[in-house]
Amino acid sequence: MRAAVLVTPGRFEIEERPIPKPGPGEALIKVEHVGICGTDLHIFNGHYAADSLPMIPGHEFTGTVAAVAADVTGLHVGGKAVVDMNIGCGRCFWCRKNEILNCPDMRQMGITMDGAFADYIVVPARLVIPAPDHVPFDTLALTEPLACVVRAARKANVTFGQSAVVMGAGPIGNMHVQLLRTIGAAPIIVTDLSRARVQMALDCGADIGVSDPERLQHAVMDATGGRGADVVIESVGNTALYHMALRLMRKGGHLAAFGLTGPEEKLALPILETILRENSVKGSVAGMGQDMHDALTLLAHGRIRTEPFTRARFPLAEIQTAFETIPDRPEDLKTQIVLAA
Repeated sequence: MRAAVLVTPGRFEIEERPIPKPGPGEALIKVEHVGICGTDLHIFNGHYAADSLPMIPGHEFTGTVAAVAADVTGLHVGGKAVVDMNIGCGRCFWCRKNEILNCPDMRQMGITMDGAFADYIVVPARLVIPAPDHVPFDTLALTEPLACVVRAARKANVTFGQSAVVMGAGPIGNMHVQLLRTIGAAPIIVTDLSRARVQMALDCGADIGVSDPERLQHAVMDATGGRGADVVIESVGNTALYHMALRLMRKGGHLAAFGLTGPEEKLALPILETILRENSVKGSVAGMGQDMHDALTLLAHGRIRTEPFTRARFPLAEIQTAFETIPDRPEDLKTQIVLAA
């Protein structure tokens, strides 16, 4: 099979490797589409998981079940599927609570071990989720990133009629906007320095778009009767935006910390003000377990507009170009690698 191996930061090589065979409790997935995630870009640029190289990245993937081990039941060979990329022990305190990222033995496909930029991948069968035949592969490849957004909304307890600010209108920011609208949040205010991406977010369901940082606080206060937003989602990973988010929350509001910063970055939380205002901050980054199932259900029933995420496609042979040109293609919210012939 073909496999795109990131041998060093910034350099892929296409290698020929044997097709792996599933062992006990495993399934072999024939990969069809793989989305390029922001985490993949960090790995490509040498900012993350450098100690895992050389490695096959890729974790936003879908395909068909090609084979299963003799002890595996409930999976149909030839059926479409998506895969939860987070592998926990399945037994510890955190796994039982579906907080798999905190499992002491946690591994992630395409981040701490080989992933899906290859024709085939062997995965734990318990993490394979059968997908409806009518949903196209380019849509199914959005399940994992949407699951991350589902989890963030769940952690933030977002409900109908709540005002929300989404900081960042990139691929994940756009998904936050769309999910908030599906939940019934209103008004939804999105901000990004890119006017084009703000407009895409407006087209996908945001009520108010702001591309001028100097106007942001006024716009939020004006839209919320001077109170501030019920929920602010930081999806960029910028320390200055996190501090701005604290100023945009209403008393009793919630900050959903989603965007990844550097490990040394700090948020100066005003303790007394946070206590007296009864504000809350909760982190969330990856979708797992039920989040994956819920995301797949939303996609299967057309609750998310997928066209902005599925138009940029590259064959596996052009994965180097796909990664290198992403900064030059801001209009493409997502780039997918297509492995099918």
